[in-house]
Amino acid sequence: MRIIPAIDIIDGKCVRLTRGDYNTQKTYHENPLDIAKNFEANGIRYLHLVDLDGAKSKHIVNHCVLYEIASGTSLKIDFGGGIKSDDDVRIAFENGAEQITGGSIAVQQPELFSRWLSHYGPDKIILGADSHHRKIATHGWQRQSDTDVVDFISEYEKRGICYTICTDISKDGMLEGPSVELYEEILDKTRVHLIASGGITTMDDILLLQQIGCEGAIIGKAIYEGRITMKDLSGFFLNNPLKEQFKKKTVLIGI
Repeated sequence: MRIIPAIDIIDGKCVRLTRGDYNTQKTYHENPLDIAKNFEANGIRYLHLVDLDGAKSKHIVNHCVLYEIASGTSLKIDFGGGIKSDDDVRIAFENGAEQITGGSIAVQQPELFSRWLSHYGPDKIILGADSHHRKIATHGWQRQSDTDVVDFISEYEKRGICYTICTDISKDGMLEGPSVELYEEILDKTRVHLIASGGITTMDDILLLQQIGCEGAIIGKAIYEGRITMKDLSGFFLNNPLKEQFKKKTVLIGI
């Protein structure tokens, strides 16, 4: 399973929100490139980069940060936030994104999103399936639709999507664990490469997500708050006894 740290950007700085609420903004570092370089130095290969200014402005804003990280590291970056037009997609790829993630646009303009999927290919376009109480949310999580998240993913699987980032908004930034039951349902009903996001707090969370079949796990606040350390992740990459400890624990608690 891929480990994908998240960097969220407001005013060019590395921040985190709780449940997508901009009023809860907490700044963790003035220079996102320094954070990205630290991830790379500790064996991380992937990065989830979110332009929160772009999400509010409805167009890409922090493409310079994307360029700095893409040109200053070898991290493979998936980029989201404010991607609403052909120009936004072009700007993202020209500035170093390996993949782009579209959420609101996939709800509001499905034909446009499907055209990007057809033009760039399923390895380049990620479906952002952000939900609250199972209903897809849009506009930087400020609005909620009537669409069920599993139905939403299933419909886009028919259109050719391979990668989906699913975030349970109620879990995001809460450090209370991920929505394992929801992910199990998605994995049971679709064949997408599922990337879990929201609520991941401990290494046991990561190992459980791997066990149920998630292709990737996006980790944000848990890293910045020290709940999951670079040493922990290095142990995961090296296949150390952490996995055996988890296996023993799953037997004891009856998972």
